[in-house]
Amino acid sequence: MANIKSAKKRVLVTAAKSARNRSEKSSLKTSIKKASAAAAEGDKALAAAAYKSAQSSIDKAVTHGILHKNTAARRKSKLARQLASAE
Repeated sequence: MANIKSAKKRVLVTAAKSARNRSEKSSLKTSIKKASAAAAEGDKALAAAAYKSAQSSIDKAVTHGILHKNTAARRKSKLARQLASAE
């Protein structure tokens, strides 16, 4: 453990940010899995709603610095392909 006051604070701040990032990544993965499962199921309306929600989650993750913009684009493209094939 750090002895300097500012170093102690950095440990606490980093722990809080890590917890927030972990939570956001987990919810992002959940929304992506839901969209993917809905597309695999074949229910077009449910898949479209889940895709819209997942797309929003991915965009928010980019804004918050959780995902790189190219990674986000790749994931959205993959979900869109799954949605298109769910007919």
